[in-house]
Amino acid sequence: MLTPEKQLEIIKRGAVEIILEKELLHKLEKPCTENRPLRVKAGFDPTAPDIHLGHTVLLEKMRQFQELGHEVIFLIGDFTGMIGDPTGKSETRKPLTKEDVARNAETYKEQVFKILDPEKTKIRFNSEWLAHMSVMEIVSLGSMQTVARMLEREDFKKRFTSQQDITILEFYYPLFQAYDSVHLKADVELGGTDQRFNLLMGRTLQKKFDQEEQVVIMMPLLEGTDGVQKMSKSLGNYIGISEPPKDMFGKLMSISDELMIKYYELLSHISNEELKALKDGLKSGTVHPKKAKETLAFEIVERYWGKEAALHAKDEFEHIFKDKGLPDKILVFALVWEEEDMWLPRIMKLSGLVSSTGEAIRLIKQGAVAIDEQKVNDPDTTLKKGNYLIKAGKRKFLKITPA
Repeated sequence: MLTPEKQLEIIKRGAVEIILEKELLHKLEKPCTENRPLRVKAGFDPTAPDIHLGHTVLLEKMRQFQELGHEVIFLIGDFTGMIGDPTGKSETRKPLTKEDVARNAETYKEQVFKILDPEKTKIRFNSEWLAHMSVMEIVSLGSMQTVARMLEREDFKKRFTSQQDITILEFYYPLFQAYDSVHLKADVELGGTDQRFNLLMGRTLQKKFDQEEQVVIMMPLLEGTDGVQKMSKSLGNYIGISEPPKDMFGKLMSISDELMIKYYELLSHISNEELKALKDGLKSGTVHPKKAKETLAFEIVERYWGKEAALHAKDEFEHIFKDKGLPDKILVFALVWEEEDMWLPRIMKLSGLVSSTGEAIRLIKQGAVAIDEQKVNDPDTTLKKGNYLIKAGKRKFLKITPA
């Protein structure tokens, strides 16, 4: 096992804040002094079953802990998921049903083992303990924190000031998340920077339960392909880990050179020494940004789809963008023509090229849509019944034929 100092160097990579670093260094000595690995916890509310690269930032940090010999707990918040995390929300969230939570949790389990070692991962559900708390235990939990402290949270403070509803149940969310750390006796908890209040609440409750306080490691929120907004499916700037290899490769090649470094820090498995050499090479000009981006795209696609798929995705990308060609295989969609002249955004949505007509309109206005290799700029464009080759963005091609 590596020395505590060397482990700390690896763990710090990409982290925004560690509370407290000196405590973490002390805890990293436990495998030697107490002959046990650290218990590292990260919680996931199963509200979005389709994992994208933004979600994998925490998973990659968990993988690092696994490789350092520590115990990783992937906590599925099936109980808290039915409450709904109010973090960053301007109004009360609609709770998920038990069926929603169960379905999404299963999808999570299927996807996380593309990153984590299943033999070294403990999957827990917080309903195991939270669903069985007595009324008095829940009342006691509520007595451990004040309303004034809860209103220190920025989102709660804004809603209180603007006289928007805040339910008592929402106040319990950070308490339940904190109690997860108490029950699991967590040494370390991982989370995004938007979870700071909830993560620190875990330290507060552990202290009240006479436990050693967990170290909190906060990871950044990964920007999407636009380089501005947090990666999100609703914003259309995401890279899903289940996307076809060619789409994943193309999207990774589209990110900015500056953002590429952040992706390397948070998602790549290269060592810290290799990362430093890469940064130095980019700065001095001995490493070309396009080549570095290509290497990153290949690594990530290979991780989720295998080497052969990554090679094919790379070849197809070069064929389309370097040689200005078309993909080797273009899907064909048999469209039921609803009227003589159909609205183009409607056609794009029905065919699955986009998720909504709004997305189609946005792409058309951006000049990112072409019909039979002719760019379309008018979102009011209609097409008569017939065969068409539609290109949306840089990577999506689809042949439309009448059903």
